[in-house]
Amino acid sequence: MIIIVAALNLVLDFDFFEAGQRNGAPKYMEWYAAVGLIVTLVWLYLEILRLLAKLKER
Repeated sequence: MIIIVAALNLVLDFDFFEAGQRNGAPKYMEWYAAVGLIVTLVWLYLEILRLLAKLKER
């Protein structure tokens, strides 16, 4: 299911945060990480809504 892919993308986002902190990434990279996290959360939310809509049809 696509929800699993979206949830696993959260793991990648948090790994990006940790790697940036460990490696001393520049300050502007915080925005890239934050936007990536927001996109992933919106994607996951929409996929959960789509799943709930399909379950309601039954």
